[in-house]
Amino acid sequence: MEKVIAGRSIQVNEEGYLKDVNQWNKEVGTELAKEADIELGHRHWDVIDYLQKEHKNESPLSIRKIGKSDVVDIKEFYQLFPQGPLKTASKIAGIPKPASCI
Repeated sequence: MEKVIAGRSIQVNEEGYLKDVNQWNKEVGTELAKEADIELGHRHWDVIDYLQKEHKNESPLSIRKIGKSDVVDIKEFYQLFPQGPLKTASKIAGIPKPASCI
């Protein structure tokens, strides 16, 4: 499925996750955040950078792992991404939905 995000034609799956992480850039992330009613600040970007790095390292993601990451604690993670924090943050970061998410 194709979707226009930040003026670019992006391939997404039926849940709206990017099919190709290489199509992601900060403008795409910002637009995806707006769709989730989130205005990105520097703490959001810290989390997004961490998620992308972990994805590149093929490291499985979970809320518990993020809480232990020293990037953000679980309480702040839920404040930054209030509706399904790991699903929402992963979508904004342009990475696939983590296996730990339903």
